[in-house]
Amino acid sequence: MSLASCLEDVPHPGEFIREELEAREWSQRDLAYILGVPEQAVNLILSGKRGISPEMAKALGKAFDVSAAYFANLQQAFEMANARAPDPAVERRAKLQTVFPVREMIKRGWLTDTNIGLLEAQMMRFFCKNDLDDIPYLAFAARKADYSQTTPTQLAWLFRVRQIAAEMVVVPYSEIKLRAFVSALPRYMIEAEEVRHIPRALAECGVRFVIVETLPKANIDGVCCWLDKKSPIVGMTTRHDRIDNFWFVLRHELEHVLNGDGRGELNGEQIDVDLEGSGGRDDLPPAEIKANAAAQDACVPASELESFYVRKYPYIAEKDVIGFAGRVGRHPGIVVGQLQHKMQRYDWLNRHKAKVRQFLLGNSVVDGWGDVAPVTF
Repeated sequence: MSLASCLEDVPHPGEFIREELEAREWSQRDLAYILGVPEQAVNLILSGKRGISPEMAKALGKAFDVSAAYFANLQQAFEMANARAPDPAVERRAKLQTVFPVREMIKRGWLTDTNIGLLEAQMMRFFCKNDLDDIPYLAFAARKADYSQTTPTQLAWLFRVRQIAAEMVVVPYSEIKLRAFVSALPRYMIEAEEVRHIPRALAECGVRFVIVETLPKANIDGVCCWLDKKSPIVGMTTRHDRIDNFWFVLRHELEHVLNGDGRGELNGEQIDVDLEGSGGRDDLPPAEIKANAAAQDACVPASELESFYVRKYPYIAEKDVIGFAGRVGRHPGIVVGQLQHKMQRYDWLNRHKAKVRQFLLGNSVVDGWGDVAPVTF
């Protein structure tokens, strides 16, 4: 007999008590007297109309000289056998939520809160799959590429970036135009509000630029990926919202685009996490080292920064930083960011590190901070 069949046949604990009374030749009234309760209370238990409370289990244990747990377990077994089966959607929702931040995706407007069947269908559309088991991480059967360097939460963010970028209309990508734009970046790096021109300028080069707020605990800074071999995407989170971080991350991702990193590769996207701490590291993949070097040099030319640092360290005055920033044509906050990394002093002159997200929100395709980018499934 199966366990399920056994549970369905579990009798009410009152039947066990009635059998014990017969064995001892006690009446209901005798048991009520022993327990010190009204006879009606005993009758309700014996007739199956009332369960055994923890207090009653202890009392019955003393009356029949057995463990109180015996009666408590009888009651629990009966209740479990008669409990209503849970909605199958519970297990299916748990499977999704265990892997992906489904509640956050619903909150952000990426998914609609609906019944489990439609929710699963939305997940398949979101990840561009025809079967739930083909969604990365969702099935244990490894019919997927190696995503070991990307968490499920980061992957969800990446797919949102791709989803939004696919809706954008830009001119055909031109590497020549992008290289010319990158060479002209310093003209945008003097004043914080100049970042508002970046989305349009990139679109004119054929680069889809998307800002998607990062998901909790994902620590994403940006990504370079491709819709196809001719359609690059740069996605950013602006999670730190500082001028130095914005320019470092943007130039890092543009270097990936210029080098064609990930183009034509299955799942070749490289999500960049915690880029601030990666500058100067030599244990990274060559593509990341090259992108970091390009980003640092764009923020402040390496030779200029080193010359200034050697002459002024360790007594670098604020007026010297402002003067140097003016000479190299950079916002002081960008210079401060680079010097902080060299000195390992991340609280030094922080007031110069201006916020830039406010200048991007009205000029970019943005998803997050209460706004949902319009996309069609």
